[in-house]
Order: sequence, then structure tokens, then C-alpha cells
Amino acid sequence: MLTAMVSVVTAVTFLAGCTGGDNAETPANAGNSNQGGNEPKAASVYELGKETLEFSFYGHYDWYTMPPWGDDASSKWIKDNKKVNVTAIHSGGAAAQKLNTMIATNELPDTIWLDRGSDMEKLRQAGMLVPLDEYLDKYPNLKKWMGEAAINMLRSEDGKLYQIPNWYTSQPNGNAGYAVNKKIYEELGSPKLETTDDLYNYLKLVKSKYPDVTPYEPHLAKDGQGLDVLYSAFRENDKKFPGIRAVPDGDKLSSIFTDPVFRESMQYTAKLFREKLITQDAMTQTLDQVKEKVMTGRVAVYGAASPIDIAMQAHTELSAKDPKAGYMMIWPIHKEGLDKNKIFPGTYTQLGWNVMTITQAAKNPEAIFAFMDWFSGPEGQSVNMWGPPGLYWDGVEADGYTPKFTDKYVSEASELAKLQSTTVNWNWLGNTVFVDKTKAKFESTLPPEKQNWATRWQNEITWKTQSDGTEFINLDPMPESEEGIIRQRIEDIYLETRAKVLFAKTDEEVISLLDKAEKDAQTAGYEKLLAFKTQKWQDNVKKLAGNS
Repeated sequence: MLTAMVSVVTAVTFLAGCTGGDNAETPANAGNSNQGGNEPKAASVYELGKETLEFSFYGHYDWYTMPPWGDDASSKWIKDNKKVNVTAIHSGGAAAQKLNTMIATNELPDTIWLDRGSDMEKLRQAGMLVPLDEYLDKYPNLKKWMGEAAINMLRSEDGKLYQIPNWYTSQPNGNAGYAVNKKIYEELGSPKLETTDDLYNYLKLVKSKYPDVTPYEPHLAKDGQGLDVLYSAFRENDKKFPGIRAVPDGDKLSSIFTDPVFRESMQYTAKLFREKLITQDAMTQTLDQVKEKVMTGRVAVYGAASPIDIAMQAHTELSAKDPKAGYMMIWPIHKEGLDKNKIFPGTYTQLGWNVMTITQAAKNPEAIFAFMDWFSGPEGQSVNMWGPPGLYWDGVEADGYTPKFTDKYVSEASELAKLQSTTVNWNWLGNTVFVDKTKAKFESTLPPEKQNWATRWQNEITWKTQSDGTEFINLDPMPESEEGIIRQRIEDIYLETRAKVLFAKTDEEVISLLDKAEKDAQTAGYEKLLAFKTQKWQDNVKKLAGNS
């Protein structure tokens, strides 16, 4: 799914992985490669594929359901060739309750995939996670591709590493923005679609000409998604401040409820909703409902944290039936007078999205780490992204790790897209630099009509329009702390207010609702929380500047 979903002074160095001198693994020695001057004895390194490795996996999200391992070509190849079998433990749509039960009963899965922050720290403080430091030199992919700076940012207060990040990177990445229904857009004369006024006028035109089409689809609005994308149109250099429920003011964080830019964006969003230019079930619709509309071409503009995930599949199916149909990405919308090159609908961080941990329940944590390291390395990423060897890629280039893509990569693009729609659910340890550089290099040799839809728009738009939000990671307090209790109150106030604002009948009502939210937030201790988050933010700034 999401993906959802990274540069500053000490950005993670893109180590020798992009040079001919790198000793990165090849399919022949994947999972057993040693690099550097102090190589461990071969006997001390766990060799994937020598014996069966089984472990359980829990994705700590209400929305995440892991597909059956081994049913698709990629995971089947891993199961058959690396002898790795992963069994799923599902949240059942109640992730928080599921994790609390696991902790209370001490019945843990072998691995947990979750957000950085309080839940991970709760597990660590309870002594339920395995420290991973001793494995970093024995299994070198993660250390090589991630770099010391990222590893140090991930260390807990005890100085140890318990988490491995997903989609860590040293270069911009991300997919947030707007996908536009190409056929509708061209039938309406391909009007200018750059400013918030342009968007408003275009959505009104869609509504009048296509009554069965959703003018603006905000994905899962209850999670922010397309609403936060609209917010970014009103602020230059946004770093997804709605997500941290605060806005920088000099070297301090201040209230988002009183922020003029946030207020203006909320008025704009409420106007779109009031005039039925946004789907009216925005706060309650399911992912399946969103997907059905996009896949059938009944959406004019689709804004989300990663519209590419669904729009790519929809484009492939729609354009196969009608060459004029499908979706395209557009440069992010901006308020008139702002610099369009400083509008960022999404952020990336050097630490990527979420993390994977190994629990004390694991019988052989080193074996699981060996798999995690391989999975995050070139061969593992190639298998997961482009299928098993011999299908869409076969062998590697002279550098020893870059896959050689076959003709099927182009001639069977729709089949590859279908495979990736499943394997996206396996990329728990995405290696952004390897994946993005590899596909971008190959795609650049193809004519536009032959390029992978997602890669084309990532190269042309989305990777250029995501801001580095690394300094704003890990700002939340522990839930049981005084600040943590305040944070939950502020979160409740924010979510309730955002929902009410959407249904506001006038601009004045929007302001009234935000005024009340500010008053309630201050009563709940908002200033104390802002002070806490400010300190954490400034600590991050020092770390990123090389000052611990």
C-alpha cells in the first residue's frame, strides 16, 4: 500500500554501492557475502538456503493484511530457493489492541513491522526486542547501504539498535501528489491546472460535465492523505506539519490551530467539500471503495500520500482498453503568488518510513537478521521488485549487483505491474537508493511510451517535489508520560476538528471551529507538549549537524 511512506549536512552517504569497486552480492553468493578487511569466518555466518527458516510476522497496522507467502512469483522463489517461509499474524483491523494483548500476555510474533516511536520503545523498554548491533558487520548490506549516520539516528536511549528502517535513503523519494484522469482532462480541453483557483474551477467543470465522476478524491481523508496534499498548496517548503500537529516558528514549534496558512487551507478544503467537489463520504470510505472508483476511471483528480500505487494499476487497465484513457501526474498545485518549485505535497526522511524489529520470541534471531539483510540488499530487492531471476531480469551487470532487465520488462509491463501490486506488501525493508537508481537508469533508455508508468512520473515530478523531513522524526512522547497523555488529547481534538471543519457551511464557521480547537488544546496542555516536541526537534537538528 503506502507507502507511503529522506538531505541535510550528514545525509546518509551513498556508499560504494554505485561504484565498480563495490563487492555487493551477486545471485551466486547472496546472503553469504562478506566485505571489508575483517571478514568473519565462513562458519560463523548464517547461510540462507542451507536449511529451512520459518518465522512469524506481524504488521502493526489496522489496514495491513499480509497476502499468503508463496502465492506470487517473488515470494515463491524466495521460499523455494532461500528456504524462507513467513507466516502472518494479522491485526484484524485492531492493531493497538492486538499489540497491547501481545505485550500483556508476552505472546509475541518473531518479527514486528511498525512505525518508529512510542510502540517500538514500549516493546524495547519491556525487554521484548533483540538488539541487532552484533550482526551489522557479519551481514553487511544494511550497514553499507544505510550508513552509520542513519544507524545512529535509530539507536535507542541505551545506545543499542533494535530497528531496521524501510525505504531508508540518501536521496529524495516519495509519491505524494495528484494523479489526473487523462481522458477527462483532455475532453475538457486540457485547461491550465496549476493554482488552487485553477483546481477549484476545474473541479466545478468536472462536476457539471461528468455527474457520475468524483471531482476530487482525497483517498483516506480520515488519515489526512488528500487533505494534507491540499494543505501543501498554501505553504512553501512544507514538511507535512499537519502530521506533527505543530508549525515551526523560528526555533520553536507553535500551534497549528492558530497558523494562518493552516486556517486558509482548511477554508479552501471546506469550500470544496461544501460544493460537493470532494467525495461526500471522504471520512468514512474504505480503501476498496477508493480503489474501485480510481480503477474504473470515475475520479477526475486523485490526491494522496501515494496516488501512484492505485493509479498505476488503473492506468494499465484503462489504457489497454482505450489508449486515450488512464492517469497522469501533474506538478503540485500551488496558491497564486507562491513559488511552484517550493511546494512539497509529501516528505521523505533519511530513515524512510517504518521499521522492522526482531522479538525475544525468535528462536534464531541471527538467521532472521541474515534474511532481513539479504532482503534489503540488491538481490533481495531485485527479486521483490522485479520478480525472480529469468523473468523480468536475468543476471547482473559488471558491477556485480545491478540487474540486467529482459525484454519482458517492457513487453509484459502490465504483468509486471500486477506482480508489483502484490510484492509491494512484502517490501518491509525497502532500499530506496538501490531500487530508484536501478529502475531510473534503465527506464531513461526507453521512449516515454515504453517507460514504466510509475517510474516515469517519479522521475519527472514526484521525486522532485518531496521535502526532507528528517529533522521532524521521533517527536512524540511515550504514551504513559504526562506529555504522552497530553498528546493523545491534542490528537483527539485535531481529528475531531478536522472532521467538523470539512462540514463547515461558511469560512467563518471554519475559523470558529479552529478557535475552539485552540482553546481546548491549550486547556489540555498543548504548550507543554509543544515545548517537549521543540526539544526533540532541536536534538534532531544537532544530530543531523554532527553534534550529538
